[in-house]
Amino acid sequence: MPRTKVAVGDVQSNIRRGGDVRTLLSPATVGATTGFMGVATIRPGEAVTEHYHPYSDEFVYLVRGALTVRLDGEPVTLAAGESLLVDRNVRHRLENHGTEEVFIVFHLCPLAPRPDLGHVDTEPLPNPEAPHGTGLKDRP
Repeated sequence: MPRTKVAVGDVQSNIRRGGDVRTLLSPATVGATTGFMGVATIRPGEAVTEHYHPYSDEFVYLVRGALTVRLDGEPVTLAAGESLLVDRNVRHRLENHGTEEVFIVFHLCPLAPRPDLGHVDTEPLPNPEAPHGTGLKDRP
């Protein structure tokens, strides 16, 4: 697969767990083999439901807004310009209790042995029937 740059508008949105999550650089989009990177937008009052990654560490960088990340139920507050490491197997939930939209950049590595093993959900999904949004949109 040829290497390519990927814009936010080039990828499908994933709203299954809440928020608008877009995986930008991944095995499906650029042939990545060690991890994946993306962005998420979380509106005021929204959350990305609790889950954990049994094979991957997650790096979160908050670009805009104020974010509460619950790590195994304990709240950690992030302000714009701050980052957080979420170790593998740590349950985490991303919550926007502010009045401004939250925008984060995230990176997970290493990859799970198979995509279906990458996330373990620990609470009901708000949009379980929504597409996974892991690939590129059709380009003209």
